[in-house]
Amino acid sequence: MSVYIESPEHQALRRAVGDLARRYGAEYFQTKARAGEPTDELWAEAGKLGYLGVNLPAEYGGGGAGIAELAIVLEELGAAGCPLLMLIVSPAICGTVIARFGTEQQKQRWLPGLSDGSRRMAFGITEPDAGSNSHRIGTIARRDGGDWLLSGRKVFISGIDHADAVLFVGRTEDAVTGKLKPALFIVPRDTPGFEYRPIPMELVTAERQFQVFLDDVRLPAEALVGDENAGLLQLFAGLNPERIMTAAFTLGIARQALNTAVEYAKTRTVWDTPIGAHQGIAHPLAQCTIEVELARLMMQKAAHLYDAGDDPAAGEAANMAKYAAGEASCRAVDQAVQTLGGNGLSQEYGLAALLTATRVGRVAPVSREMILNYVAQHTLGLPRSY
Repeated sequence: MSVYIESPEHQALRRAVGDLARRYGAEYFQTKARAGEPTDELWAEAGKLGYLGVNLPAEYGGGGAGIAELAIVLEELGAAGCPLLMLIVSPAICGTVIARFGTEQQKQRWLPGLSDGSRRMAFGITEPDAGSNSHRIGTIARRDGGDWLLSGRKVFISGIDHADAVLFVGRTEDAVTGKLKPALFIVPRDTPGFEYRPIPMELVTAERQFQVFLDDVRLPAEALVGDENAGLLQLFAGLNPERIMTAAFTLGIARQALNTAVEYAKTRTVWDTPIGAHQGIAHPLAQCTIEVELARLMMQKAAHLYDAGDDPAAGEAANMAKYAAGEASCRAVDQAVQTLGGNGLSQEYGLAALLTATRVGRVAPVSREMILNYVAQHTLGLPRSY
């Protein structure tokens, strides 16, 4: 079936996940987030119903589907006020990388738990001095007998405090050229030499951000995921789903905001007329709805390409989808707040918290400017400026 027309199975998945999320709702999520508590009840039920691992292989407890289906899950959770950030990290990035490149032992150890929600895995790539430049990653893994020693520092790592392990991106030395190349390592949270500290953030979210210090963390040989010489191939197997899922995350939030604003505009009456009857209110909401739908179509295209195994085309589409979703979502939430006026800044309606949540989609996991650089260079063939 065309990527532009959802199959009955996809429509049924949307309805089922939406029904689950609405039983919890925005009030549940924001109460947990403001208290600094994880949404364990929702996570556990979503896992039990098979939603968390819908993209993972069936032989390891997953749903046997793809990123397209997992994006539906995250979008519908967000549209009902429960955007689970760790869905981007645990099953989409870490689960995908392990499923594609992990050893049989790694698959058996981690994938069943990632699928049913009983285990979570964080992802560590960002560094203080590397930013968006993965070629400057300073976390180094060196051999020590049959083990690896991993040292470095990471920042803005989501949800470590409730994760069982972290999939870290480090670099190893090529035995032939001596150059450093990316490599992926699974590090259980309780491994000696692994320290993490929270980063205070102005985000209302159930997942906290952390900085990580790795001081000669000793890892067994089996901690390495895949081939140490595969480098960027394995890394981008996780980063393309990350961009697609970030788009789903922000689009879900945008839909929640627009739904709130539309209901308010239908019922809020000034001078005997619902404010939604005025074009000054109606037209901006209509415009935002169009932009969100266009971004969603780009996200669906990216997911379709990725699930079809076309990694190069999926990379271009995933970057475009993440950019489009970030821009559309920021505008939609801003317009929703404007529609409600003073009420848009109250905790009762929960829209103000979404301002910072959608702003994440413009800066993470890669900034809008770097995506524009990517499109200019790879899509348009323009000369590189950096």
